[in-house]
Amino acid sequence: MKVVNLALNDSVLSQYMMQMRSTAVQTDPLRFRRNLHRAGEIMAYEISKTLDYRDTEVSTPLAPCTCRTIADRIVLGTIFRAGVPFHQGFLDFFDSAENAFVSAYRKYKEKENFDILIEYLASPRLDDKTLILVDPMLATGASMELSYRALLTKGTPARVHLASVIASQQAVDYLQGVMPADSTLWVGVIDPEINAHSYIVPGLGDAGDLAYGTKD
Repeated sequence: MKVVNLALNDSVLSQYMMQMRSTAVQTDPLRFRRNLHRAGEIMAYEISKTLDYRDTEVSTPLAPCTCRTIADRIVLGTIFRAGVPFHQGFLDFFDSAENAFVSAYRKYKEKENFDILIEYLASPRLDDKTLILVDPMLATGASMELSYRALLTKGTPARVHLASVIASQQAVDYLQGVMPADSTLWVGVIDPEINAHSYIVPGLGDAGDLAYGTKD
Protein backbone atom coordinates (compact mmCIF):
# COMPACT_ATOMS: atom_id res chain seq x y z
CA MET A 1 0.00 0.00 0.00
CA LYS A 2 1.27 3.42 -0.96
CA VAL A 3 1.19 6.09 1.77
CA VAL A 4 0.90 9.80 0.91
CA ASN A 5 1.64 12.00 3.94
CA LEU A 6 0.50 15.51 3.02
CA ALA A 7 2.33 16.98 6.04
CA LEU A 8 5.64 16.44 4.24
CA ASN A 9 4.85 19.48 2.07
CA ASP A 10 3.58 22.77 3.49
CA SER A 11 0.06 23.79 2.47
CA VAL A 12 -2.98 25.50 3.98
CA LEU A 13 -4.00 22.08 5.31
CA SER A 14 -1.35 22.58 8.02
CA GLN A 15 -3.21 25.64 9.27
CA TYR A 16 -6.53 23.81 9.44
CA MET A 17 -4.77 20.96 11.24
CA MET A 18 -3.45 23.39 13.84
CA GLN A 19 -6.96 24.71 14.46
CA MET A 20 -8.42 21.20 14.84
CA ARG A 21 -5.72 20.25 17.33
CA SER A 22 -5.81 23.44 19.41
CA THR A 23 -7.83 23.24 22.63
CA ALA A 24 -8.33 27.00 22.31
CA VAL A 25 -10.04 26.63 18.91
CA GLN A 26 -11.69 23.20 18.90
CA THR A 27 -14.28 24.27 21.50
CA ASP A 28 -16.26 25.68 18.55
CA PRO A 29 -17.96 22.63 16.96
CA LEU A 30 -19.02 24.56 13.86
CA ARG A 31 -15.42 25.53 13.14
CA PHE A 32 -14.22 22.00 13.88
CA ARG A 33 -16.73 20.50 11.41
CA ARG A 34 -15.81 23.13 8.82
CA ASN A 35 -12.12 22.27 9.13
CA LEU A 36 -12.88 18.56 8.66
CA HIS A 37 -14.87 19.60 5.60
CA ARG A 38 -12.00 21.68 4.22
CA ALA A 39 -9.53 18.85 4.84
CA GLY A 40 -11.80 16.61 2.76
CA GLU A 41 -11.83 19.13 -0.08
CA ILE A 42 -8.04 19.37 -0.10
CA MET A 43 -7.58 15.59 -0.09
CA ALA A 44 -10.18 15.18 -2.82
CA TYR A 45 -8.19 17.57 -5.00
CA GLU A 46 -4.96 15.65 -4.35
CA ILE A 47 -6.62 12.31 -5.13
CA SER A 48 -8.16 13.78 -8.30
CA LYS A 49 -4.67 14.09 -9.78
CA THR A 50 -4.31 10.28 -9.75
CA LEU A 51 -7.61 9.43 -11.49
CA ASP A 52 -8.25 8.59 -15.13
CA TYR A 53 -9.64 11.27 -17.44
CA ARG A 54 -11.30 11.35 -20.86
CA ASP A 55 -12.00 13.99 -23.49
CA THR A 56 -15.53 15.40 -23.43
CA GLU A 57 -16.91 17.59 -26.19
CA VAL A 58 -19.07 20.54 -25.13
CA SER A 59 -20.65 23.46 -26.92
CA THR A 60 -19.83 26.94 -25.65
CA PRO A 61 -21.76 30.06 -26.81
CA LEU A 62 -18.97 30.67 -29.35
CA ALA A 63 -17.55 27.33 -30.49
CA PRO A 64 -17.18 23.62 -29.64
CA CYS A 65 -14.60 22.80 -26.98
CA THR A 66 -12.83 19.68 -25.73
CA CYS A 67 -12.60 19.34 -21.94
CA ARG A 68 -11.04 16.73 -19.69
CA THR A 69 -13.42 15.01 -17.27
CA ILE A 70 -13.03 12.22 -14.72
CA ALA A 71 -13.54 8.76 -16.18
CA ASP A 72 -13.53 6.86 -12.86
CA ARG A 73 -16.86 5.82 -11.41
CA ILE A 74 -16.33 6.97 -7.83
CA VAL A 75 -17.94 5.65 -4.67
CA LEU A 76 -17.31 7.76 -1.56
CA GLY A 77 -17.50 5.69 1.61
CA THR A 78 -17.44 7.05 5.15
CA ILE A 79 -17.45 5.71 8.68
CA PHE A 80 -19.98 7.25 11.08
CA ARG A 81 -20.03 9.65 12.88
CA ALA A 82 -17.03 11.97 12.69
CA GLY A 83 -16.58 11.01 9.05
CA VAL A 84 -19.71 12.90 7.91
CA PRO A 85 -18.26 16.44 7.54
CA PHE A 86 -15.01 14.99 6.17
CA HIS A 87 -17.07 13.02 3.62
CA GLN A 88 -18.96 16.16 2.59
CA GLY A 89 -15.69 17.84 1.65
CA PHE A 90 -14.96 15.01 -0.78
CA LEU A 91 -18.53 15.06 -2.11
CA ASP A 92 -18.32 18.79 -2.84
CA PHE A 93 -15.48 18.01 -5.27
CA PHE A 94 -16.65 14.60 -6.56
CA ASP A 95 -20.24 15.78 -6.84
CA SER A 96 -21.36 12.97 -9.14
CA ALA A 97 -20.04 10.21 -6.91
CA GLU A 98 -22.15 7.44 -5.45
CA ASN A 99 -22.01 7.13 -1.68
CA ALA A 100 -21.60 4.40 0.93
CA PHE A 101 -21.94 4.56 4.71
CA VAL A 102 -20.70 2.22 7.42
CA SER A 103 -21.16 2.32 11.18
CA ALA A 104 -18.09 1.09 13.03
CA TYR A 105 -17.76 1.62 16.74
CA ARG A 106 -15.82 0.47 19.78
CA LYS A 107 -17.67 -2.04 21.97
CA TYR A 108 -15.84 -1.94 25.29
CA LYS A 109 -15.49 -5.17 27.26
CA GLU A 110 -13.25 -3.58 29.87
CA LYS A 111 -11.83 -0.09 30.39
CA GLU A 112 -9.07 -0.48 27.80
CA ASN A 113 -10.29 -3.60 25.99
CA PHE A 114 -12.72 -3.32 23.08
CA ASP A 115 -13.86 -4.88 19.83
CA ILE A 116 -14.75 -2.99 16.66
CA LEU A 117 -18.31 -3.76 15.58
CA ILE A 118 -20.03 -3.09 12.25
CA GLU A 119 -23.80 -2.71 12.56
CA TYR A 120 -24.91 -0.77 9.48
CA LEU A 121 -23.90 -0.75 5.82
CA ALA A 122 -25.49 1.08 2.90
CA SER A 123 -23.59 0.95 -0.38
CA PRO A 124 -24.03 0.70 -4.14
CA ARG A 125 -22.29 -2.05 -6.08
CA LEU A 126 -18.53 -1.51 -6.11
CA ASP A 127 -17.42 -3.73 -8.99
CA ASP A 128 -14.92 -1.95 -11.26
CA LYS A 129 -15.39 1.36 -9.46
CA THR A 130 -12.99 3.60 -7.53
CA LEU A 131 -13.64 3.40 -3.80
CA ILE A 132 -12.55 6.33 -1.64
CA LEU A 133 -13.07 5.34 2.00
CA VAL A 134 -12.66 8.15 4.54
CA ASP A 135 -12.37 8.35 8.32
CA PRO A 136 -10.82 11.39 10.06
CA MET A 137 -8.88 9.45 12.70
CA LEU A 138 -6.87 6.23 12.24
CA ALA A 139 -5.77 5.09 15.69
CA THR A 140 -5.31 1.33 15.25
CA GLY A 141 -6.53 0.97 11.66
CA ALA A 142 -9.02 -1.74 12.68
CA SER A 143 -12.16 0.29 11.94
CA MET A 144 -10.89 1.17 8.47
CA GLU A 145 -9.99 -2.44 7.67
CA LEU A 146 -13.29 -3.88 8.94
CA SER A 147 -15.29 -1.22 7.07
CA TYR A 148 -13.39 -2.04 3.90
CA ARG A 149 -14.06 -5.78 4.39
CA ALA A 150 -17.76 -5.05 4.92
CA LEU A 151 -17.89 -3.01 1.72
CA LEU A 152 -16.36 -5.89 -0.24
CA THR A 153 -19.71 -7.68 0.20
CA LYS A 154 -20.93 -5.17 -2.40
CA GLY A 155 -18.29 -6.13 -4.98
CA THR A 156 -14.63 -5.63 -5.78
CA PRO A 157 -13.49 -2.08 -6.58
CA ALA A 158 -10.95 -1.46 -9.32
CA ARG A 159 -9.07 1.05 -7.15
CA VAL A 160 -9.03 1.79 -3.44
CA HIS A 161 -8.07 5.06 -1.75
CA LEU A 162 -8.18 5.51 2.02
CA ALA A 163 -8.14 9.00 3.49
CA SER A 164 -7.65 10.25 7.05
CA VAL A 165 -6.85 13.58 8.68
CA ILE A 166 -4.61 12.09 11.39
CA ALA A 167 -3.19 8.56 11.55
CA SER A 168 -0.92 6.93 14.09
CA GLN A 169 2.21 5.24 12.84
CA GLN A 170 0.82 1.99 14.26
CA ALA A 171 -2.32 2.31 12.12
CA VAL A 172 -0.27 3.03 9.01
CA ASP A 173 1.92 -0.01 9.63
CA TYR A 174 -1.14 -2.18 10.29
CA LEU A 175 -2.99 -1.12 7.13
CA GLN A 176 0.11 -1.65 5.03
CA GLY A 177 -0.04 -5.28 6.14
CA VAL A 178 -3.74 -5.93 5.47
CA MET A 179 -4.80 -3.71 2.56
CA PRO A 180 -4.23 -4.48 -1.14
CA ALA A 181 -0.74 -3.64 -2.35
CA ASP A 182 -2.08 -1.30 -5.04
CA SER A 183 -4.26 0.74 -2.65
CA THR A 184 -3.28 4.22 -1.43
CA LEU A 185 -3.56 5.82 2.01
CA TRP A 186 -3.76 9.62 2.09
CA VAL A 187 -3.14 11.28 5.46
CA GLY A 188 -2.93 14.87 6.66
CA VAL A 189 -0.28 13.90 9.19
CA ILE A 190 1.15 10.79 10.88
CA ASP A 191 1.48 10.98 14.68
CA PRO A 192 3.99 8.76 16.50
CA GLU A 193 1.88 6.71 18.89
CA ILE A 194 -1.39 5.77 20.57
CA ASN A 195 -2.00 5.68 24.32
CA ALA A 196 -3.45 2.94 26.52
CA HIS A 197 -6.98 3.95 25.48
CA SER A 198 -6.02 3.70 21.79
CA TYR A 199 -6.23 7.43 21.23
CA ILE A 200 -3.72 9.04 18.89
CA VAL A 201 -0.97 11.07 20.61
CA PRO A 202 -0.74 14.02 20.22
CA GLY A 203 -3.83 13.68 18.01
CA LEU A 204 -6.74 16.00 18.78
CA GLY A 205 -9.06 14.08 21.10
CA ASP A 206 -12.39 12.49 20.08
CA ALA A 207 -13.29 13.87 16.64
CA GLY A 208 -16.91 12.70 16.91
CA ASP A 209 -17.43 14.47 20.23
CA LEU A 210 -15.75 17.63 18.96
CA ALA A 211 -17.94 17.67 15.86
CA TYR A 212 -21.28 16.65 17.37
CA GLY A 213 -21.09 16.77 21.18
CA THR A 214 -20.26 14.19 23.80
CA LYS A 215 -22.08 10.87 23.79
CA ASP A 216 -23.56 8.98 26.73
